[in-house]
Amino acid sequence: MTSRERILTALNHQVSDRVPVDFSGHRSSGIAAMAYARLREFLGLPRKPIRVYDPVQQLAIVDEDVLTRFRVDTIELGRAFAREDHWWTEWTLPDGTPCLMPVWAKPEWVADEWVLRSARTGRVIAQMPDGVWYFEQAHFPFLEHEDLDQLEAEFSECMWSAVASPPGPIVAGPDGAERLAAGARQLRAETDRAIIGLFGGNLLELGQWFYRNDQFFMLLAAEPERAHAFLERLTEIHLRQLERFARAVGGHIDLILFGDDLGMQKGPQISPAMYREFFQPRQQRLWRRARELIPARIMLHCCGGVRELLDGLIEAGLEAINPVQITCRGMDPAGLKRDFGHRLTFWGGGCDTRDMLSHGTPAQIREHVRRLVDLWRPGGGFVFQQVHNILADVPPENIVAMFDAVNE
Repeated sequence: MTSRERILTALNHQVSDRVPVDFSGHRSSGIAAMAYARLREFLGLPRKPIRVYDPVQQLAIVDEDVLTRFRVDTIELGRAFAREDHWWTEWTLPDGTPCLMPVWAKPEWVADEWVLRSARTGRVIAQMPDGVWYFEQAHFPFLEHEDLDQLEAEFSECMWSAVASPPGPIVAGPDGAERLAAGARQLRAETDRAIIGLFGGNLLELGQWFYRNDQFFMLLAAEPERAHAFLERLTEIHLRQLERFARAVGGHIDLILFGDDLGMQKGPQISPAMYREFFQPRQQRLWRRARELIPARIMLHCCGGVRELLDGLIEAGLEAINPVQITCRGMDPAGLKRDFGHRLTFWGGGCDTRDMLSHGTPAQIREHVRRLVDLWRPGGGFVFQQVHNILADVPPENIVAMFDAVNE
């Protein structure tokens, strides 16, 4: 099978020739740039400039030699863009490793911390104090004053929606759709890996990013009419953006990735009733329209314990979910596979990153991964991915043990 065939076979709930593998196919299956530099050295690969494509999480672009070494079957649409050197500028990671950052999102050192600014207003929207490894949100656009007429403009004032990964501003402007289409078409011609197009379409999360978590929860609970007004306006924006995105990438991607972290360690952030009232109908509209526009499959990035919400997500049209956070309440792999495996592809849950990958021995990791793969793989509906990104302190020998266990 080609990589694309292998992924599509899994999505069709059939068993492929080997376990399909995702590594860095999206922004929650990647690797911190500091860990990536050590991984390349451990593998004895030539030194290359480390390109940080996600400035907030400081994730590295994984090079072709590593993708080949680990038999990776996926690639992100963003890899078609910002290939030229002029899109990158020098920076230094928190551990002193030199790297390259996108020119449009180079951090600035101000008063003992790194900051990222809005390109529109110059406001500080993200900050990373000295000694910290990742940026955190510094501005919530609707915390003090809500103006729904300015909702789309305020995307530039929120860290998670303003600090773009490639293609970033390359596809902005009046000819942006043509550039997006050309990049997607070129990548399709270059690779037989399954191409994942990152769209977003976040609803709950965007409310949290704009109002702050506590304020948005209170809005949902105490002022449902205001919450519906915000979410309806947001959905209209997402639908307009979806039309542009989907028409540009056409049939050049295999999956379109939406995002919304609905869970936490101890279960869902919201009740099933609140999900069905505020979010399910709007996700259904987005996913139905995506399916009408392009043949790509629908995947959702959704962290945390969300077992109680899975029926509703499937009813809304979900086909695959990542990262399958198996250490959360209700996310026992055996139960998930038994109860939902015939209706949903589990894209993840292949290795616990919180405890096992960070602190286990290579032998423990190999046994852990083999046990999970044996559980997830029967009947298809499984793509291997570690639970979320490989963090900066993970030993390279553990990463190699994880992928080698899958590919054995």
